[in-house]
Amino acid sequence: MAATKKKAVRKAKKGERIRQVAAIPFRLTAGGEFEVMLVTSRTTRRFIVPKGWPMKGKSGRKAATIEAQEEAGVLGKTLKQPAGTYSYWKRLTNRFVRVDVIVYLLEVTEELANWQEAKRRQRAWLTPADAAMLIDEPDLSTLVRTLTIDRPAPIDAA
Repeated sequence: MAATKKKAVRKAKKGERIRQVAAIPFRLTAGGEFEVMLVTSRTTRRFIVPKGWPMKGKSGRKAATIEAQEEAGVLGKTLKQPAGTYSYWKRLTNRFVRVDVIVYLLEVTEELANWQEAKRRQRAWLTPADAAMLIDEPDLSTLVRTLTIDRPAPIDAA
């Protein structure tokens, strides 16, 4: 167990809220449609977004980028501002704890054929509406369903 996870579990045992970071990988299709990537969890096989514990010496944005590479096998540019937050109940060995998650959007530039957790996870590109239907955590489902990407305004050809 990583030191940051141990610290988080100690906090949880004291009744304190704990924090994680997550990435929502996204892309624009050739037709201009916005899609997000979900991955399956290792244990329950439910659809989730890549997430993990904060990493010592790394910003939340950088940690989310690393989690996306490890869990979803994607590389890209993580946007500076968080897209939002959500909370969920995390299953530990003998209890559940409430976790607050800060979510960053990651614009995918490359999908790796082989990545660290490829044998333990599946990934899927979906519209935000379809992704939201597959996600069990209500707060995350709402966040994904309402995601938008700021696009440049069209140039007026007058």
